[in-house]
Amino acid sequence: MDRRRLLHQSALLGAGALSAACADTPRAAEGGPLFQLPLTTIAIAGSSQRFPVRRIYCIGRNYAAHAREMGSDPTREPPFFFQKPSDAIQNVAPGSIADHPYPTLTKNYHYEVELVAALKAGGRNIKAEQALALVYGYAVGLDMTRRDLQRGMGDQKKPWEIGKSFDRSAPIGPLHPARGGAPFADGAIWLKVNGELKQNARLSQMIWSVAEQISQLSQAFELQAGDIIYSGTPENVGPVVPGDLIECHIDGLPELQLRITPAV
Repeated sequence: MDRRRLLHQSALLGAGALSAACADTPRAAEGGPLFQLPLTTIAIAGSSQRFPVRRIYCIGRNYAAHAREMGSDPTREPPFFFQKPSDAIQNVAPGSIADHPYPTLTKNYHYEVELVAALKAGGRNIKAEQALALVYGYAVGLDMTRRDLQRGMGDQKKPWEIGKSFDRSAPIGPLHPARGGAPFADGAIWLKVNGELKQNARLSQMIWSVAEQISQLSQAFELQAGDIIYSGTPENVGPVVPGDLIECHIDGLPELQLRITPAV
């Protein structure tokens, strides 16, 4: 076989292999997604089904004492919100102690315990008196914060997502379905570090209720099923380091526990 014929046959074989490879990925050829992404979900208490997460909204400085400790006047400030990526969720099973790696880039890592509301429906310009009918259920959550990065970016008048919106920054327990749209309007909310009480308040001390938060958010965004809302944290946020045990409690919900582990 001469060299010219050999090269010709090699080219045909290469083309055939390329065609076969393309045939193995028909979705891309048909206009489908190039690859599939995992769907973030939250466990539902008493069910094998899971709640799919579309967006994570968080309200800032929603307890008066916390607003003051962060340098704001709660009597003058309208509600403001930020978002975390949906894959910031870290599911924590009741009765377990989840490992939570200390994140990179920070030397001042803070806890913030919060009530989380999950929506089963949405809309625009929702009235507060109609908002709780959209709530599927509630959970205990943590808005973990790289405080030094948040404050540093704020001092520079730059967005501070790097302090809030990072991997595993939204630990959460299972959702407990709301019964007849009943709100978590009161009850104790507290957090301990290594058995020492750090945060301790009542849900009734929120400046903006869950219903009011939903109403306010719906003026800026079209809310949809799968959206969850971290509803703010009480005062006395503070740092944790590897080895620390965090325990979180909200009356009517199972406790959430994390062990801070060294950075991965």
